[in-house]
Amino acid sequence: MFTKRLIAGGLTALLVGALSACGSGSGSGSSDSTSGVGQGSSSTPQKARPTPDTVTGLRDSVRHLAKQTTKATRPHTVTKCTPATKRVQHKSSSGSGSKKKTRTWYTTEQYRKCSKVRSGTETYTRTVRAERWCVSLDDVGGNTAKDDVWYQVTRAVYDTVRTADDHARVEFAPAGTGC
Repeated sequence: MFTKRLIAGGLTALLVGALSACGSGSGSGSSDSTSGVGQGSSSTPQKARPTPDTVTGLRDSVRHLAKQTTKATRPHTVTKCTPATKRVQHKSSSGSGSKKKTRTWYTTEQYRKCSKVRSGTETYTRTVRAERWCVSLDDVGGNTAKDDVWYQVTRAVYDTVRTADDHARVEFAPAGTGC
């Protein structure tokens, strides 16, 4: 059964590879001469379409909002353990059939019972606002009515856009909107 699956998987991979090679459109003899529709020659570059999750526009300004923290207090808990005992049941069987006998006895075992209890308070650093990098764009998506739109971006995108010239066309995938 395993060999049948292995053979079927191999044939599937071979078929997928052959079909993808046939439809690759490398430009050498793959254009359709009867309908006039072709893949294009190598001298005409084809632009990559932007994905729906990217935005384009003219660089307006950038803003870095630093992380804001504050000191806060919370209850401090410690683990406190006390010795405890529990009753454990034991069984043993002997014989078989109608002569089978079961013997039951109990023992007391000791263990440690642990729980968390409050013991004063502790001070910790609480984050009020996470660090953010923001970019403002004009003419978002080529629409001149969409000016001064803020997007939250990653640090790498922020560094790239920050070094770009003013009103240079930029394209990136935002992490969020607003700043």
